[in-house]
Amino acid sequence: MSIASDLIRGHTETIILAHLFEKDSYGYEINKAIQEKTNQTYELKEATLYSAFRRLESGGFINSYWGDQTTGARRRYYKITHLGKALFEQNLAEWEEAKRLIDQLVKVGDLNE
Repeated sequence: MSIASDLIRGHTETIILAHLFEKDSYGYEINKAIQEKTNQTYELKEATLYSAFRRLESGGFINSYWGDQTTGARRRYYKITHLGKALFEQNLAEWEEAKRLIDQLVKVGDLNE
């Protein structure tokens, strides 16, 4: 079953904040984690991911810094701020309420009858 991207698209920032709530990370690592959590059925386009990073950073929800890799390319890491944690918790509460309402709206009787 493929995941409807339209249903997820509006939650890109919340998905990123959820990952950063756990640990600082960089774009490729976040996208790889999304793919793993969804058994390879969903991934963010690079442009979508980095646009979300810019919006979150300009809003003060995340900060970025350069990692100090000794080999390979330097990576820009992202760290959630206190504002970002508050936004994540608010978005999560709104998502739970939306799920509850949608479940009520689409529930039909026993489909086996």
